[in-house]
Order: sequence, then C-alpha cells, then structure tokens
Amino acid sequence: MENRVLDPIDRNSEILFGLFMVLSFTGTLSVATAGQKEVREMLIAAIGCNIAWGFVDGVMYVLRNLVTRGRQARVWREVIAAGGPETAHGLIAQELGPLASALGPSDLERTRQWMVAQPSHRTPSAALTRQDLVGGLGVFLLVFASTFPPVLPFLFFSEVRPAMRVSAVIGIAMMFLCGYGWGRYAGLRPWRAALVLAALGAGIQAVIIALGG
Repeated sequence: MENRVLDPIDRNSEILFGLFMVLSFTGTLSVATAGQKEVREMLIAAIGCNIAWGFVDGVMYVLRNLVTRGRQARVWREVIAAGGPETAHGLIAQELGPLASALGPSDLERTRQWMVAQPSHRTPSAALTRQDLVGGLGVFLLVFASTFPPVLPFLFFSEVRPAMRVSAVIGIAMMFLCGYGWGRYAGLRPWRAALVLAALGAGIQAVIIALGG
C-alpha cells in the first residue's frame, strides 16, 4: 500500500477549492469597466484569499487527523478493557461498519487478540505527528499554488476580455485534470469523470460571471 500523506481525493479537492476561490474573483471583473487598477486589486484579493483559506484548510486537516486518531485510540482502549470477548467483538464490528458482516466470531476474536498483543507504541494516539504537519503544509501549498494558473493571463494580456477567456480555459482544463484523477482513483471511466467535472466547472463559472456582471 502506498504511503501517501494526501490521497488523490484530498489533493484534487484542495486544488479545486483554491481554483473556485480564484474564479470567484476573476469572474466578477467587468470587461467594460475594469482597468489596470481593478485587475491589480483582483489579483491581490485572490492571492490573499487563498493564502488565508489555504492556512485554514491546513489547520483543519491537522485537527481532523487528530480527532480521527483520538477516536481510534478510544475504541482501542475500550476493546482492551472490555469485560468479555463478546463486548470487544461488538466494538470491533461497530468500528468496521458494513465490512464486519464478512467476519465471523473467530475472525473478530483474532482481531481482538492481535489488538491486545500490540505494544503501547504501536497503538493509535492523538498526539501530533510529523506526517500531520507535512500534510497540513501540503494542503496549504495546493490551495495557494492553484491561485496562479488562472491569474497568469491577467499579467500577460493588457486587455481584460482575452485575459478572462484564457483564464476560463485554464480553469476548465484544471477541472478536467482533477476529474480525470478522481475517475482513475475511484475506478470510474476517467474521461467521463473529467468531462462531467469540466462541464460542472464551466457551469459554475458561468453563474459567477452572471452574478458578477
């Protein structure tokens, strides 16, 4: 099994989150009235917003990991402290959810015995880890980095209209790639997932532009 800090769902979700935040700024520019001053203010606002939300998302990622491991540690302690095997089996089955229906009493008992036999340093703990911090930093960087592809056209085009069109194309292309990655990870048809997400992104972008106008 691959030791990934962030799985494809996390990575693509953060990229899309940052992307939609940026498009909410670029899509509200007025082609008729926006000048260099308005474009500059938009760029500053978009970058500042994604820095802030990247930080918030990174912190929430770390907290979510701590809460998840805290729950696992609690269940582990309850299994070990259970008065009898049947109680422990019920706790294990509840934690496994629907997968528990494939396990018999002997399977659950082997799992209980394995948990009891583990040394303390191998049991779940709610302590902060280096991997949490690396993952939180990765979340921040993904949100922050997703700011730049859609705003680059505004740095290279002197007119707003072509910059907005190129920015929109870049945004839809990024959504297409994220959808393709999600499709592969989920075992779906990657091209279909990519097209659906790109179409959804184009529709959201149209709504943003309409509301901004």
